[in-house]
Amino acid sequence: MNHHFPRTLQRIVCIAAVLAAGIVLPAANPAARARKGGIPGPGIDLQGMDRSVLPGNDFFAYANGAWLRDTPIPEDLGGYGIGTQVYELTSQRTADLVRQAAARKAPLGSETRKIGDFFQAFMDTAAIDARGLAPLRPALERIAAINDARGLSRFLGSRLRADVDILNATDLNTDNILGLWVAQDLNDPKRYLPYLLQGGLGLPDRSYYLSPTPRMAEVREKYIAHIAAVLRLAGLPADPARADGIFQLEHGIAQVHWDRADTGDIQKGNNHWTREDFDSRASGMDWDAFFAACGLSGQRDFVVWQPSAVTGISALTSSVPLRIWKDYLSFRALEHAAGVLPREFDAENFAFYGTALSGVPRPRDRWKRAIDATNFALGDAVGKLYVRKYFPASEKARAQAMVRNLITAFRARIDRLDWMTPGTKAKAKAKLDVLIVGVGYPDAWVDYSGLEIRPDDAFGNLERVEQFDLQRSLRKLGQAVDRGEWVMTPQTVNAVNLPALNALNFPAAILQPPFFDPRRPEAMDYGAIGSVIGHEISHSFDDQGALFDSEGKLNNWWTEADAEHFQAAAARLVSQYDAYRPLPDMAISGRQTLGENIADVAGLAVAYDAFRLSLRGRKAPQAQGFDGDQQFFLSFAQSWRNKSREPQLRRQLITDSHSPGMYRAATVRNLDAWYGAFAVKPGLALYLAPADRVVVW
Repeated sequence: MNHHFPRTLQRIVCIAAVLAAGIVLPAANPAARARKGGIPGPGIDLQGMDRSVLPGNDFFAYANGAWLRDTPIPEDLGGYGIGTQVYELTSQRTADLVRQAAARKAPLGSETRKIGDFFQAFMDTAAIDARGLAPLRPALERIAAINDARGLSRFLGSRLRADVDILNATDLNTDNILGLWVAQDLNDPKRYLPYLLQGGLGLPDRSYYLSPTPRMAEVREKYIAHIAAVLRLAGLPADPARADGIFQLEHGIAQVHWDRADTGDIQKGNNHWTREDFDSRASGMDWDAFFAACGLSGQRDFVVWQPSAVTGISALTSSVPLRIWKDYLSFRALEHAAGVLPREFDAENFAFYGTALSGVPRPRDRWKRAIDATNFALGDAVGKLYVRKYFPASEKARAQAMVRNLITAFRARIDRLDWMTPGTKAKAKAKLDVLIVGVGYPDAWVDYSGLEIRPDDAFGNLERVEQFDLQRSLRKLGQAVDRGEWVMTPQTVNAVNLPALNALNFPAAILQPPFFDPRRPEAMDYGAIGSVIGHEISHSFDDQGALFDSEGKLNNWWTEADAEHFQAAAARLVSQYDAYRPLPDMAISGRQTLGENIADVAGLAVAYDAFRLSLRGRKAPQAQGFDGDQQFFLSFAQSWRNKSREPQLRRQLITDSHSPGMYRAATVRNLDAWYGAFAVKPGLALYLAPADRVVVW
């Protein structure tokens, strides 16, 4: 599941402009702040449909056409839809909780006080402006003092952060030269290992540097101008040659980066290196200095996800002049902290990343960004407040019952497969038997007692949060693996499958209307949140999840014949999505989006089975003029309601493993039941002959 929400603090604080000083909080009543085309009431949104469209020609437009026509994208967003609306409502609710924490003046050191103080500091733009670049001066001076390769390696190691992961396909490039992810060893899931991943780019993906298209050439010109503008604002030499030198270094990094498809291939990425391998396989960097600076000098074993990228980046540390590296590091330090630097830095950052890159005319309100930043810094502490107020035990129990029903339905689908051998079926069901499903919130919360937060130090808070997260990750090394660990906060509008843990997380914030609503028929819940739950379960059995056994070990448990059948179905799905063209000059990459498309098809199918199972032989009640099957499919299509500005859509097609919403809604054309529900006949645009409908599970 992915609705493209801010995830890292770097992105949260950089892509927007500073507003006037003072705390600007939302009103207390979220309903009073709904945008045009906001969250509909319970049931199918009849007003948002376009019944002039035949469901079999364009089911997404049939379900959402009037909404698409009448709802503008807000000026502070690159895209807008149901997921965004739920995210904004959750942010508004969270803002009320944070406002109360800020007003309460709880005891020093308490989580409540830290929440309030972090938010207060981020909102105090007058103090941020008054301090100027003083908070960043020590880092800039350290960069200026680098005088040899060892010093460069030491500084690069000191900037390593636990800021990237391979589970989130939209977050595969760290702001630092390399990124760290501490997670289970795929070969031995009972231990943690440090994963090192490629990083160092200011643009979203290597293709932004390497693509010869005129559009990308224009982006590159604007980016070089942006580099010069940032240097100029900081009082650093900003002549065109320096800006171009920084860009050319990033271009060199992009050339050695892996693309999205290869990075998403678990078998290609699972490369174990010893400490000695870095010296022999990635010369250039002084690895002793690098690892000592980041706290990994005693670590013997690593996973290097993109080995040729690490080799190439290491070589650049010795082949590119030190002066260019120092210019690059100064620029990256300014970019990284733009949201907690004076307003001119924040405004310049938004002008490029918000407007030039994503087509967004206006920055998001400061309070919204402050909530995102607070969630990033103290997510579990805020989450405790959120679930206490907005996630009753009754909804947790209802969601858990739905999960059990979906797992039962998935098990039945495995039993019915006529192409899978009994041995492979047994191993697939063994994964279901030990699947850990977290609903709402974790059993154990993050302990923030070691994190210092000050009410007057937004920049310092950012630095301390990043160090806290790094040290918390490093402390896992040598410890027993916690299979109940969550990677999302309760107030996150998303869901995730953790293949090495054989676990799922469904945060409280996605278990709310319109995805999950006790006021409407269950058919609609199964079509919306049920398909999400089914999607995440199915990730355990998609093209990558199917490589993990019941213990979370990377272990091929398929027979050769079973694997060939699965791969043939996957190839047909690749072809189906390759044919979709969201823009005249850009198609979806069926290979890049394969895992998510498999999970969409299988997840919708198992959700439909679970819905029918829930009826226990009864007929589903009619609602709003639709029978149960129609309610199920319409709710699914409306849950993917979304529209995007062209620059953001282009960025998604290049960088994301998820297809755009309208094509995720088109998943219905692979289910036989949809054809009967809407009388879809041959000759209609979405019609697929039965033999062409992709059935994965």
